[in-house]
Amino acid sequence: MQASPGSETARPPLTRRLARLMTWFGGSRHWWAVGLIGALLAAVTEPLMAALLKPLLDRGFNRGQLALWIVPAAVLLLFAVRGIAQFISQYALSRIANEGMQRLRRVLFQRLLAAELALFSRQSASALSNTVVYEVQTGSMLLVQALLGLSRDGFTLVALLAYLVYLNWKLTLIVAFLVPSISWIMKVFSKRLYRLTQQGQQATDELAYVVEENVLAHRMVRLHGAEAAQGERFEQLSQRLNRLAVKSTIAQAATTPLTQMMAALALSVVVMIALWQSGEQGLTVGGFVAYITAMLMLIAPIRRLADMAAPITRGLAALERGLVLIDEVAPEPQGSFAIDHAQGRIELREARVSYRGEDEARALDGVSLTIEPGQVVAFVGPSGSGKTTLVNLLPRFVLPSGGQVLLDGHDTSEWELKSLRAQFAMVSQDVVMLNDTLAANVALGAAVDRGRVQQCIEAANLASHVESLPQGIDTVLGHNATQLSGGQRQRLAIARALYKNAPILLLDEATSALDTESERLVQDALQRLMQNRTTLIVAHRLSTIQHADRIIVMEQGRIAEQGSHAQLMALDGLYARLQTLAVRSATPGQDPTL
Repeated sequence: MQASPGSETARPPLTRRLARLMTWFGGSRHWWAVGLIGALLAAVTEPLMAALLKPLLDRGFNRGQLALWIVPAAVLLLFAVRGIAQFISQYALSRIANEGMQRLRRVLFQRLLAAELALFSRQSASALSNTVVYEVQTGSMLLVQALLGLSRDGFTLVALLAYLVYLNWKLTLIVAFLVPSISWIMKVFSKRLYRLTQQGQQATDELAYVVEENVLAHRMVRLHGAEAAQGERFEQLSQRLNRLAVKSTIAQAATTPLTQMMAALALSVVVMIALWQSGEQGLTVGGFVAYITAMLMLIAPIRRLADMAAPITRGLAALERGLVLIDEVAPEPQGSFAIDHAQGRIELREARVSYRGEDEARALDGVSLTIEPGQVVAFVGPSGSGKTTLVNLLPRFVLPSGGQVLLDGHDTSEWELKSLRAQFAMVSQDVVMLNDTLAANVALGAAVDRGRVQQCIEAANLASHVESLPQGIDTVLGHNATQLSGGQRQRLAIARALYKNAPILLLDEATSALDTESERLVQDALQRLMQNRTTLIVAHRLSTIQHADRIIVMEQGRIAEQGSHAQLMALDGLYARLQTLAVRSATPGQDPTL
């Protein structure tokens, strides 16, 4: 889910937004302590380097006043302490970022698994995966690194200022005007950078979606010669993303010269006054050099602090996108009723479904229907008549706009979703397989019983092909099992339904990709499976539906006719006309298709 940009005044203060993220990144408190201590130790060594110059210049060049080994030994010691402290701080940073990222990703993925199904029609797969995988990773690393850098350079700035005050507090007052100036610069540019970052996220999603579409539809793109048009579409979005990246770079880079000019101005004034004081007040060479060196050392942490606006802004924008997904995406509504095994009685009472609002044409318009346990009911009708919508109502893949859908006398809204969906096995015309082993795909969501997997594969007429695979049922299928033919993937989906052994079967064009011989073998297996189970079939093939206990003929979201095959043929209505047309259009030996 993408965060809406909103107005600048609508966003909470930076401190509150950072504090909220501590829910995910604050669990590693000991690593935060280690990281801050390391940053503090590294910061303390900065003014000590400048402090060594004073005795070196004032006494080191007068033989006998300072041992030759003291300053070199002190320099080596300081660099050793700084190196160890920076290593510890960097290691703690990595632990904090990775542990927090893992926590946030885990919650985001769980939210996706439980999100209302409307989310997946509003957001593309590329946008959701980009948020969960890349945005969280980028945001975590940027933000934690920036915060630890902020603490390190903040400590360094304080330590150097303390040393400057110790040397000459009057001169140090001149540096004070840098703080509000830098704060103002960071505030102005961070607002623009945050806005550009959000626009960049949107542009990245759109570009990724074009790539996703062309990967999935690569055959159609090539068949229709649409490569040039798609290339132009990609180029336009790529150029937009490039323009936003340039604007973001300008907003980020503009802070550095401004802060450096302010620091240079302050340094020039300080040098001029220090030179005047050296003549008037007898300031030593060592003291002068130590003070100027400490002043010069201030520029680096000031510059880095000014540059912190960019990673903090980008990190916040990336992570807040994930937080919006957590906050605004509602889980699927469900009840508390749960049983292990339903009887399978289904009832629809004036069920209505409207995808675009009640005023638009309804996919289902006041359907009332009762299906008793163990019945086999087939649904036929023209395309768009509401057959698949009706089937999808039962496991709550589609929510009714009105009326009721009941299973075993309980409204499906009263059921616990896990228990409700455990009552259904479904095979649709859109077969989806995971990039896992064949056995894991058959036993999806349940423990793998290799014997049962093999039985289901045999029942689905797929055993001979599985035997030819290199690792048999342990063969990894790849992306959506594209190495299998359409008919093989369909039969594998049927094997999955057989394995689940649910009391209710939903078959939505379950045999549409099978040839006649394979369909006959699968139908035999399905007939055995249908015994004592409620079965709903959406199909066009005559052989699939003519033996159903009841056939429901749908038209424009309503039930036009219902009865057995013989009754409907005798009625000589819509069903009879569809059958007549199917028989006439079928080639010899072909199964007529409605």
